[in-house]
Amino acid sequence: MHIILHQPEIPANTGNIGRTCVATGTALHLIEPLGFRLDEKSIKRAGMDYWEHLDVTRYINYQEFLEKHPHAKVWMATTKAKKVYTEVSYGADDFIMFGKESAGIPEELLVENEAYCIRIPMLDEIRSLNLSNSVSIVLYEALRQQGFANMQTAGELHRLHWH
Repeated sequence: MHIILHQPEIPANTGNIGRTCVATGTALHLIEPLGFRLDEKSIKRAGMDYWEHLDVTRYINYQEFLEKHPHAKVWMATTKAKKVYTEVSYGADDFIMFGKESAGIPEELLVENEAYCIRIPMLDEIRSLNLSNSVSIVLYEALRQQGFANMQTAGELHRLHWH
């Protein structure tokens, strides 16, 4: 799986998303401009010591991303979509894109890709969920559909044992 952040603004969100990507074996793609420098402490703090293990690629703009991934299937997560994120089938090589915290994915991209726009259901009173939470929700549904391939699905206690 692949996560795309289109012009992310808050370093802590990107750090948290980076950590989730490392934990799930997911590549992270960052489309500039970024609202921060990647060497900022807050990214490393949120990603903890996992940031060095992150498969991350930066792009000058969305056009460069498309040039480097011409056949990419890109799902676009937006509060404006008609389709719920659980109503689609994700492939192992699919990309899921999320927009910047203050404005989301540009509407020009959304209307060009309406069939691939997905949303997380929520009450009318709230504008949107936190970006890193949204990534986790949609990514884990996509991974569930893939059978959590290559992931540890059972854990062990530290001092005691399960019966």
